[in-house]
Amino acid sequence: MPAPIAARSAEVRRADARTFFVVVPCYNEARGLPATLRALAEQTDTAFTLVVVDNASTDESAHVVREFAARAPFPVELVRELKKGTGAASDTGFRAAIARGALWIARTDADCLPHREWVARLKDALVADGLEFVAGRIVPREDEGLSLRERLVLPVMIALAERYGRFVRRGPQFRYPYFMAAGNNLAIAATLYVAAGGFPRTAIETAHEDRELSERVRTLTDRAEVRRDIVVYNSVRRVRAYGFVNVLRWYRNHGYRPAVVDVR
Repeated sequence: MPAPIAARSAEVRRADARTFFVVVPCYNEARGLPATLRALAEQTDTAFTLVVVDNASTDESAHVVREFAARAPFPVELVRELKKGTGAASDTGFRAAIARGALWIARTDADCLPHREWVARLKDALVADGLEFVAGRIVPREDEGLSLRERLVLPVMIALAERYGRFVRRGPQFRYPYFMAAGNNLAIAATLYVAAGGFPRTAIETAHEDRELSERVRTLTDRAEVRRDIVVYNSVRRVRAYGFVNVLRWYRNHGYRPAVVDVR
């Protein structure tokens, strides 16, 4: 049973800029990064520290972050990771947060727009409700000019991916049924992140680091949930570059190998 409102508020206040961190891996996102940073600045709860991990960008991404940090409503740290890959960059960011005292860490990506209640609802799930691992819902970005076909097909694609995962990713070693935990909308307790070994320090061409982490987590705890009210608006640029079927093949088992992985 959920705690009373007053008790929940007192618990959630523990998750401030000293203990609650948001990590954003970034590679050559100077053009789109301002929208992501603005979405974070417009959160209803800005009591967190932002860690942006520059994954050896060759554009002005780092400059964009530094300019934003000067006026941000929360502390901002810029960390550099030279090893290519969202896995390596995310792990560097999460471990930097833990070294600075983080008890809970959330992640979104540099081409995404978290809903205004994203941080507040993550805190409710992790802190007030005591979960150790939380995934949210992914919705296509409206500002990228969605076609009618994209509006209809993209939700179906996500549903198919989730159903496929439930069917193939099961076994006695898991402590709860599979749910999709995309790297652009998840959060975890620091102690569980360390126990699970963190994101594999790989490039996305080698492994889907979010899936690797979530599968390890499933063997360690049952205090995990997917919350449909925790929403991140996701870019559709990869779908447009690969095509609907190839995106499903890519995320299933790298059955599709694009010539350009880092779509910009």
